Amino acid sequence: MATLLQDPVSTVPGGGSAAIHVEDLRHNYGKRSALNGISFDVAGGEIFALLGPNGSGKTTLFRILSTLMMPTGGRAVVAGFDAARQPVEVRRRIGVVFQARSLDLKLTAVENLWHQGHLYGLHGAPLQSRVREMLDRVGLAERAKDRVETFSGGMQRRVELAKGLMHNPGVLLLDEPTTGLDPGARHDVWQYLQQLSTEERVSILVTTHLMDEAERCDRLAILHEGRIVALGTPAGLRAEIGGDVVVFESDQPEALASLIKHGFGVPASIIGDKVRLKSSDGHQLASTIVESVRDRIQIQSVSVSKPTLEDVFIDRTGHRFWAEKPAEEAK
Repeated sequence: MATLLQDPVSTVPGGGSAAIHVEDLRHNYGKRSALNGISFDVAGGEIFALLGPNGSGKTTLFRILSTLMMPTGGRAVVAGFDAARQPVEVRRRIGVVFQARSLDLKLTAVENLWHQGHLYGLHGAPLQSRVREMLDRVGLAERAKDRVETFSGGMQRRVELAKGLMHNPGVLLLDEPTTGLDPGARHDVWQYLQQLSTEERVSILVTTHLMDEAERCDRLAILHEGRIVALGTPAGLRAEIGGDVVVFESDQPEALASLIKHGFGVPASIIGDKVRLKSSDGHQLASTIVESVRDRIQIQSVSVSKPTLEDVFIDRTGHRFWAEKPAEEAK
């Protein structure tokens, strides 16, 4: 039987060892590099997000952590075991909820969980008790004997979560967990995840392309082209930008950016037909710029806002996030 790794994993903010430790992780598909030296840690009881647009490497990283893929280099330690060298031990200790549905719609909620329990060696009274407990925890006890095909998308997702937690794992991995759900169902899923984190100290790693979901997490890593371009708490990353973000929409973005740079000494970036800049007093600066250039350049719109996670992404990459639907994410 495999034993726990003896070499220490790194510590995480607040102290303690990491439930997930990723160190210089790399993966190539032929000559194409999907992961380029990824490193981060997830603490016990922490909700951690991997945020990135399609093609950023989220899916490849998720597959490695869930032992479905071997990395080209580096290592991933999950629940104290090496995901590449000790995959069986990792699987015993993690729950996984994939983006694609894994339920048998013709079976009842009880039957779906019953079969999942068998996979982890549960039988008899302990299995019956666990099934009842899990359906109660996800709020589906009254629908236990109904076929899953009669459930809403949000209810089906809750059954998926119950399946992933049947064997009481310490680490839960979720790939785009709210894909296809309405706002109410998304809220219910996240409420339950936060309960797992705070009350049961389950460590949760979520992949997402949705900014508002990343904002709900304790910490996140923003991925771009196989690299982590930002790592920290949502508030901390936004605070690094500071001040206001001002965005001008114009049919002459290059000319406008040049005027702003030379007339006001403020660096501005061009993204499509928009000119973006940062300022400690965005409203005042925006008004002054519009007044100054109105006879030379037409400005269609101006927005002034506090920094968002998308602004963090733009600041680190120079590109918009382009959050397409994740169903066909490039590896």
